[in-house]
Amino acid sequence: MALRACGFIIFRRLARCPPPDSIEYLLLQTSYGEHHWTPPKGHVDPGEDDLTTAWRETQEEAGLGKEHLRIVDGFLQRLHYKVRGREKEVLYWLAELRDPSINVSLSEEHQDYRWAKLEEACRLAKYKDLQDTLKGVQHFLEKGEGKQ
Repeated sequence: MALRACGFIIFRRLARCPPPDSIEYLLLQTSYGEHHWTPPKGHVDPGEDDLTTAWRETQEEAGLGKEHLRIVDGFLQRLHYKVRGREKEVLYWLAELRDPSINVSLSEEHQDYRWAKLEEACRLAKYKDLQDTLKGVQHFLEKGEGKQ
């Protein structure tokens, strides 16, 4: 059976910058392994649905809950890759931070976080499928999708 994880690609819009430079993405740096950068995500617990997992993991890893985020309709990304020889599927929803000044509160699983514009986010993300996902989100947002 494939491993399954769920999370959010979280972005914020900065009022002081014109689009597309107004969009920044949240990436967390793991405190284990290669210290890679990733959006908040985690494994689905038995009996838990995917979206509940995304909310739980985001609260645990970044201290952000439903009161801080707004899910953007029309965007769901599925990534498939191997981890230590096992298939893994990751589902990402898109969520906007309601208040761009809110602080992120990291768990012990992560040692740092960064709000990054697309180019830097892609450089930090390292893996092509995540870079492509971030570029897809940027295109989605620039087309005017995800407006309230």
